[in-house]
Amino acid sequence: MAKEWYILHTFSGREARVERAVRMLVEHARIPTNVIFDIKIPEELLTEVKDGKKRVVRRKFFPGYLLVEMDLPEVDWRIVCNEVRRIPGVSGFLGSSGNAKPQAVSADEARRILQKAGEIKGDRTPRIAQTFLVGQQVRIVEGPFATFSGEVEEVMSERNKVRVAVTIFGRATPVELELVQVEAL
Repeated sequence: MAKEWYILHTFSGREARVERAVRMLVEHARIPTNVIFDIKIPEELLTEVKDGKKRVVRRKFFPGYLLVEMDLPEVDWRIVCNEVRRIPGVSGFLGSSGNAKPQAVSADEARRILQKAGEIKGDRTPRIAQTFLVGQQVRIVEGPFATFSGEVEEVMSERNKVRVAVTIFGRATPVELELVQVEAL
């Protein structure tokens, strides 16, 4: 068989422990090194604004799941899967119920997940954690209009921008700002 990506279901918050445990199984030769090649925790970069300070954080976008690149043997696949399933915090493989052989995710789906996580080339700009609604009152915290307040007219989430109507000299003026430049009132 060829290397394929499988999804391992874990208890939420235990992803890192399970990843280490699977790596230890390979290191201690309980699973052959030519079966498991890579393990990824699907995470993305998010930009958070707290107390007026921007910071980039990693956030799991599939909590409770790991991506495991494996070449499951045709004959002894049960031995490999049972070793992994015995790890504390593992619920099982996605796409297999009971003692059935796990189903690999499609190559396109694996590529999309890995691209979103930044593991392969693609658009990896930090996403903004804060969202705004049209009509919501906001305060501008950064830039030439800092300290002004206004109302959200349009949210352009794909560009991480927002258009805010700010009253300047008695007139509502639309101003296009980055999402990190505004905060909700």
